[in-house]
Amino acid sequence: MWKYILTFLVSMVPIVELRGAIPIGVANGVPWQQAVLISMIGNMIPVPFIFFFARKVLEWGQDKPVIGKFFSWCLKKGHHGGEKLQEKAGKGMFLALLLFVGIPLPGTGAWTGTLAASLLDLDFKKSILAVTCGVLLAAIIITVLTLAGVSAFTAIK
Repeated sequence: MWKYILTFLVSMVPIVELRGAIPIGVANGVPWQQAVLISMIGNMIPVPFIFFFARKVLEWGQDKPVIGKFFSWCLKKGHHGGEKLQEKAGKGMFLALLLFVGIPLPGTGAWTGTLAASLLDLDFKKSILAVTCGVLLAAIIITVLTLAGVSAFTAIK
């Protein structure tokens, strides 16, 4: 049971998200289908909270001792990500947000994409749908890479 809980919890961690949770789950013996489902659910649970509360918390904490530098960094990262997204997207913001979340590159994912959507005051429903589709795309890409890596490793043995 711990391997399922670990997979779930790892998928909720910023930056790591399901990009790390799926390989960890599979490596720990969770069937890939279950690892994907658990990781997607875990990755999406923080999204509404990020959309509605992260901006307020970050703005509140940016001038506080100890946490201020980190909170300011998060706000800058979100603003920067949002500006880049808006520059490239124009009117295709839904697709841009989906691809930003879905293509597993460092600094992208559900956390950053949702924070950027919140900072840009995008529509909640459209943002959540775009992030959900992006998480699905990321899950597909990571699953294929994980299973190819497992197959390659098994073949080498």
